[in-house]
Amino acid sequence: MSENDLPDENELDFSAAMKGVSRHTDDRADLRGQPKKLKLADDETTRYKRQVAVQDEEMVVDGLTSEVINLVETEDELIYAAPGVQLKVMKKLKQGHLPWDAGLDLHGYTLDDARTELSSFIRECSLRQLRCVMVVHGKSNSVEGQQALMKSYVNDWLQQMPQVIAFSSAQPKDGGTGALYVLLKRAK
Repeated sequence: MSENDLPDENELDFSAAMKGVSRHTDDRADLRGQPKKLKLADDETTRYKRQVAVQDEEMVVDGLTSEVINLVETEDELIYAAPGVQLKVMKKLKQGHLPWDAGLDLHGYTLDDARTELSSFIRECSLRQLRCVMVVHGKSNSVEGQQALMKSYVNDWLQQMPQVIAFSSAQPKDGGTGALYVLLKRAK
């Protein structure tokens, strides 16, 4: 059979070509026995959804969460004591009668940077076996009654740190409700 004897592509009979082919009864592919492959679409919607998911994840840095648990007001006095801290020690701390050995001022820090700085500061003070330190978180620049974010976060973060056994808002001469006296565990 020569090339000239073959039918032209345009002359093929469709029904002859479809001989032996049956119509599908199901419109789904049979994937049994096939390895499952997941192909992610990389369109704008998918990228956006991925970015939102990453932003919504709670960040944990040095064991400190990025979620604030308890929002506090600008003028609220903060006080915290871990179980076992004596009442007379808390009174001395609150009255500013325990001298503080080091301080950290968080003014001008972003929340992420403040978390990192606070964690490093407390860890370093604990390693140096300091007993009492001061942390200045500041007050919000807003009208009275509005919640202070940095103050709220610092309140939560300090309670999450194993080195911190107590803290109290400072005396007015040391910053009042814009600062904290922080009592650290004694080294064993």
